[in-house]
Amino acid sequence: MPQTHAIYAPAREDQFDVDDDHLVNITEDIFAYGHDMAMIPTFVRSIPDGSEKGTFLALDLGGTNLRVCEVNLHGDKTFSLRQQKYKVSDVLKHGEATTLFDYLADSVDAFLTDSGSPNCALPPSLARRGLTEASDEEDVHGPYIPLGLTFSFPVEQTALDSGKLLTWTKGFAAKNAIGNDVVRLLQDAFDRKNMHVRCVALVNDTVGTLLSRAYTSGGCILGAIFGTGTNGAYVEDMANISKLGESVAVKETGLMVANTEWGGFNNSRSALPSTPYDKKVDRESINPGKQAFEKFISGMYLGEIARNVIVSLIDATPTPLLFSGYSSKQLNKQWGVDTAVLSEIEEAWERTGRFAPDDVVSASVNGTETRTGTSNGTDSTRQPSVQLKLERIRDVIIKRMELPPDKVSLEDADVVRNICTHIGWRAARLSSCAVAAVLVQTGRARLSSGEEETKNTTPLVDEGKRIGVGVDGSLVEHYPHFEKKLRASLRVLVGEDVERRVDIGLAKDGSGVGAALCALVAYRQNSVQHHHTVYEHEVASGLPESRGTEDSAPFDLLART
Repeated sequence: MPQTHAIYAPAREDQFDVDDDHLVNITEDIFAYGHDMAMIPTFVRSIPDGSEKGTFLALDLGGTNLRVCEVNLHGDKTFSLRQQKYKVSDVLKHGEATTLFDYLADSVDAFLTDSGSPNCALPPSLARRGLTEASDEEDVHGPYIPLGLTFSFPVEQTALDSGKLLTWTKGFAAKNAIGNDVVRLLQDAFDRKNMHVRCVALVNDTVGTLLSRAYTSGGCILGAIFGTGTNGAYVEDMANISKLGESVAVKETGLMVANTEWGGFNNSRSALPSTPYDKKVDRESINPGKQAFEKFISGMYLGEIARNVIVSLIDATPTPLLFSGYSSKQLNKQWGVDTAVLSEIEEAWERTGRFAPDDVVSASVNGTETRTGTSNGTDSTRQPSVQLKLERIRDVIIKRMELPPDKVSLEDADVVRNICTHIGWRAARLSSCAVAAVLVQTGRARLSSGEEETKNTTPLVDEGKRIGVGVDGSLVEHYPHFEKKLRASLRVLVGEDVERRVDIGLAKDGSGVGAALCALVAYRQNSVQHHHTVYEHEVASGLPESRGTEDSAPFDLLART
């Protein structure tokens, strides 16, 4: 094995190493390359503090499945969630936009029907206060159920309930959607079916993650997704959000949640550590030349990067460097290796997840019984614990890559493990650049320069205080030690004191709860806008003014938390 690895390492493995100085340079460039990132205003100007109450619908579209949720906010930083998932087929992903949005409406209708809730009924928390009494032209046809839409794709928002799709990502390519208002597309689908549902808020899943984490923890300045895709949304001074343009909001001062769409950072790849394998994955993707940063760190692409490295080693000449030159249908197929396989290989090595100690004996016995293709000399010098780990990895490779057992040696298992480890490490290190860039942009951190921190003595924002960061996604939740690796690199970038104060918390179901919270934001902000109309209506109807906190504590103005 030493000879094989010596040939392999310089040519393949080291290409995925990113040194500390390169990390610093990338972090500095993230906001300098603002033209590559959308930096979209979300028009969300208030955040929850955990005291809010109410019941709202949420529709979450962002990947293979869509979810319809009923979210009940209890007002004590807790919530209850009732949900149903619906499969989004490839036909829907690549068909007409109207067909896709009709399916979304059908799914909401099915959820309401199956739950026993008539789709003309209001949640009790809204019905008690008549929040949907006619306040504009669209409400005169009767009560509606308010719904927040989590739409996990780049959208240029012009209002809290309006936004044009910029581009599809994550394998979607529905026709005649780009450039259109996605809220209007969904509302038209509801109207075609005569459903009493109104989409009152459009929220990116990253914004939803921020809001959800803020609700359950009492404060959050950044929401980040590290899963199938990647993105971040953070609390920014409105003066720094140039894309507000001629919006009424630009005349006001204060803070707003900005959606970075950092997955599109450095599409020119001038700063990112691109390899031939990254270039091949990009070239063969459905959106070549776009979402460059995402293609380095998100779950949709890591497995495909690894597959390309593995195939190149199989095809190496004059001597194959893996599996004796044997491949398989799974390895020869684009997207044939899922990122979950990388995760499983790392679990096998680390003895975590499904390979936790209780399962080690069984896995080791199975590996020993089927082990083939190794030399006696190599086996006798390998530490027993390492050999058992490689046997488990070998089993994973045989099963997941559909290879004949006699073609996979322990040396092969070690090479594949190194590929997976380096690709995973690079993803975590680059992810830390995005988090660090937001901390620097908001004045909560200063970049270290190699071993030496900058000499700037200006006090940091919220110096000494907790810095709330909400995260969601399969990588940060399931990939072995992803957060630990991210934190290690974050410490290099912003120093130990700041890194220690960064409170990274999983915003589970953030996209559903966040959409519900955003629907509440939409009502609150709309209420201010229509204050006089609502007040006159209440007085004329003999109703008490809806200014109390009986059903829902008011959002505070967005503050630096």
